[in-house]
Amino acid sequence: MNISPEKNGKEAKYETTKVEEEALSSFTRIPGVLKPFNQVNIFPKANGFVKAILVDLGSKVTKGQLLMTLEAPELESQLQSANSRYLQARETASASSEKYRRLKEAAKEEGSVSPLELDNALSRMKGDKAIAEAERSNVSSVRTMQDYLKVYAPFDGVIVDRNVSPGALVSAGKSSDLPMLVLQDLTHMRLEVSIPEDYVDKVDLSQMVKFRFNALPGEQRQAKISRSANSLGNMRQEIVEVDVANKDNRLKAGMYAEVEIPLKSGATSLLVPNSAIVRSTERKYVVEIANGKAKLVDIKEGMKGTEMTEIFGSIKAGTEIISPANDEIKSGQTL
Repeated sequence: MNISPEKNGKEAKYETTKVEEEALSSFTRIPGVLKPFNQVNIFPKANGFVKAILVDLGSKVTKGQLLMTLEAPELESQLQSANSRYLQARETASASSEKYRRLKEAAKEEGSVSPLELDNALSRMKGDKAIAEAERSNVSSVRTMQDYLKVYAPFDGVIVDRNVSPGALVSAGKSSDLPMLVLQDLTHMRLEVSIPEDYVDKVDLSQMVKFRFNALPGEQRQAKISRSANSLGNMRQEIVEVDVANKDNRLKAGMYAEVEIPLKSGATSLLVPNSAIVRSTERKYVVEIANGKAKLVDIKEGMKGTEMTEIFGSIKAGTEIISPANDEIKSGQTL
């Protein structure tokens, strides 16, 4: 169909077509990135100097393995001081307890010990016991800080980054500092795929996902979607993850993959000719013909073919649009 509006005294012809609705293919291709199943940045829990590093870049470690040791001479002094205070408090509490016991025994003879004196002795005994318990807790706290000078692996994995050397001063609680070590679990990994908002309700989570890694051409793998975020992130995309075994250690974190995400049967999509889409730095739209006038309808692009492009927006199948279209056509223009 042709529309021939007058433009500056000259006839301008516009060809029209209709928005088509077709069943989607059984899958859509989306890029994915491989990530470690677990990753931890290891920071110090106590201030000190690095005494020894027992692992290096690429070291394979097991859960509970000693990775490095720190030293903090002031902690030893604090422990000795805390022990001294605890021993003194314990002796004082023991003496108070013995004094109360004797007074209580003596109070069995009427008139030998006043009730007030016995009450004071009881209060003193309880107070001294509380002080001794507090000093004991302080000793345990200092010993815990000493335990922090030994750094252990929280899970089996590989050291992928090391940022300190023996003698380096490290401080606890500084999130701006680089981690001392970075540990990743690479025995099995997560293939993370970001599903665009317009495809979220069309993904079939029950089917197998096929994927190929760019670094391993010719190899196709498949697995089921293991989990989904059930929420759209800042980029208006939903994250889904596929668990990938890596027993032979051929896969590396950061590898990119082409992932075929299965779509539900019966799902349809709107298609328009590539030339019907007008693109500018601010927007993408098609020109709808509404009551003989031009209406600019904002759209988002989906899969693109050689002739047709999938679109999303406030438009229906069968709607008449101009194709090819251009930015010279203004909204409300009579066609």
